[in-house]
Amino acid sequence: MTDPFTSDGAKMPPKPFTIEEGRRQVRSFVLRQGRFTPAQQRAFDELWPRFGLDYTGAPRDLDAAFGRPAPKVLEIGFGNGAALRFAAQHDPSRDYIGVEVHAPGVGRLLNALDDDGSTHVRLYHHDAVEVLEHEIADGALDEVRIYFPDPWRKKRHNKRRLIQPAFAQLLVRKLRDGGRLHAATDWADYAEQMWDVLDATPGLINRAGPRGHVERPAWRPQTHFETRGQKLGHGVWDLLYDRESGIGNRESQGQLPASPG
Repeated sequence: MTDPFTSDGAKMPPKPFTIEEGRRQVRSFVLRQGRFTPAQQRAFDELWPRFGLDYTGAPRDLDAAFGRPAPKVLEIGFGNGAALRFAAQHDPSRDYIGVEVHAPGVGRLLNALDDDGSTHVRLYHHDAVEVLEHEIADGALDEVRIYFPDPWRKKRHNKRRLIQPAFAQLLVRKLRDGGRLHAATDWADYAEQMWDVLDATPGLINRAGPRGHVERPAWRPQTHFETRGQKLGHGVWDLLYDRESGIGNRESQGQLPASPG
């Protein structure tokens, strides 16, 4: 099959992240692009101008990007886009922003959004930490969703996990007062780390109480992988946090891992 990234006349998918000389950054993802189909390449060629947001590193007017003022929901690391598509189909009153570094998943969702005739979804093919730091204004988001981030199972790789104190502080800055953070994982050790970090983050209130989780909300569809895991006795933890009002936006401290999205 022709390589979609190098074939003559093909539009190369946008770079998922930028490289800064002299700076080493711990990333919470590995670029395994997988099989990139001709249909997914066509999606980048034809649909990116309609649904895509090119990373510029400068603050973005999100209302202008969508052509309307509406609540904004950000999903980090949307994978194949099933949850983001489901949410957009069932909630046209809000604008949805998806961030994902893996090109095949982005291409697949572009085609799905075209099939749906969506007008309220925009996508970044970029590192979500950089998007949050440089393109999203403080207090601009009504909700952030992070579903099944890479658990980095080996202990020596735990530092690559996305949910770290500095990242949690960044999310607090970007959420509006009264906004919401929804994280889900099927890895018990990662759920414990999420509680350790998020329960201790000023400005976040666990809706289920300390070290608590909720039943899967209706806005998150159950995946085939999740269904299979539950049949095998595997757990899934949905963590829901409210962004406390009256907490000032702070500068995050410490090194941020790059995200999976």
